[in-house]
Amino acid sequence: MLSTQLSLEDLSAQINDMRKLLIATGLKKGFSDIETLKYSEELDKLILQFQLQSRL
Repeated sequence: MLSTQLSLEDLSAQINDMRKLLIATGLKKGFSDIETLKYSEELDKLILQFQLQSRL
């Protein structure tokens, strides 16, 4: 899911969408469910990418 050099606005939108998906999945399936954990890892990657790009 890590794309090369998305704009910070695009990354921010993806982060917000992934955060909503993570919370919805966590509430439905539980916060230790494998799908919820997968979304959590994806969110972490997006946040890291945002942080790295915002330093440039």
